[in-house]
Amino acid sequence: MFDILVYLFENYLEAHAYPDESTLTRELSAAGFDHSEINLALSWFQGLEELVGNQTTGNLGSSVGTRLYTDNEYECLGVEGIGLLAFLEGSGILDAIRREQIIDRSFAVNERGLSVEQIKWIVLFVLWGQSEPQQFVFVEDLLFGDHQPALH
Repeated sequence: MFDILVYLFENYLEAHAYPDESTLTRELSAAGFDHSEINLALSWFQGLEELVGNQTTGNLGSSVGTRLYTDNEYECLGVEGIGLLAFLEGSGILDAIRREQIIDRSFAVNERGLSVEQIKWIVLFVLWGQSEPQQFVFVEDLLFGDHQPALH
């Protein structure tokens, strides 16, 4: 499913071009993707749209507390993935709301032990529709550029 998410991002989200679901399903099938995986990926993006559209967060947006992760979250995100989220939050790139959206979408992938690269893609998916284009380019370069971020 993750290959489909990346394919959709590279071919549609960056260009802000969104074909209807049946056209998209036909194109993905023609590209060789499995029908059940296509449905999972489209459902994943629908879940993301619902998260972004449902901004009933209470005081979470201004939270300055420390996020404690459960054992299940460690299994899904790994120590490096949680470290990446902490770095992005400490850098002011993520707020608590976006962090929770990323965690939610990570679980929605239905794979445990996501790689840091996969989590980076999820960060991009969550931030894409919510950021200024200049900020997004910075985040994309930070996540996929040649340099390694370090929390000081």
